[in-house]
Amino acid sequence: MSSTERLLYTARTRTTGGRDGTSRSDDGRLEVRLSTPGTRGAGTNPEQLFAAAWSACFEGAIAVAARKLQVAIPAEPIIDTEVDLNLADGEYFLRARLNVSMPDLPQETARAVLDAAHRICPYSKATRGNIDVAVNLV
Repeated sequence: MSSTERLLYTARTRTTGGRDGTSRSDDGRLEVRLSTPGTRGAGTNPEQLFAAAWSACFEGAIAVAARKLQVAIPAEPIIDTEVDLNLADGEYFLRARLNVSMPDLPQETARAVLDAAHRICPYSKATRGNIDVAVNLV
């Protein structure tokens, strides 16, 4: 840890049963049943959870980017995130798209905010260079 680094939060979960099990946070605020994608299971799946978490974090990054760029965002952005689970040559991998609507901003301003948000967002940083990601202004 560098001298300027500061730990802000640690999320803790316990998962049992893998893709057809359950996940629960240590504070009890999150408790989800899991199901394999494409099955009739009653739960969600890791790809849906990842998409929801990333889009929530990305919206926060948009707010930070807008402040840094001194841009007023007139309405909350809408983020439709898609996370694909793929298989090629026996190997699994992810691909993602963040489709962001900010209709009250000029396109070039909105694009600048999205590009800055993508540089700021911890989820974007974690995936950079690891999976194909598109941040689309829709």
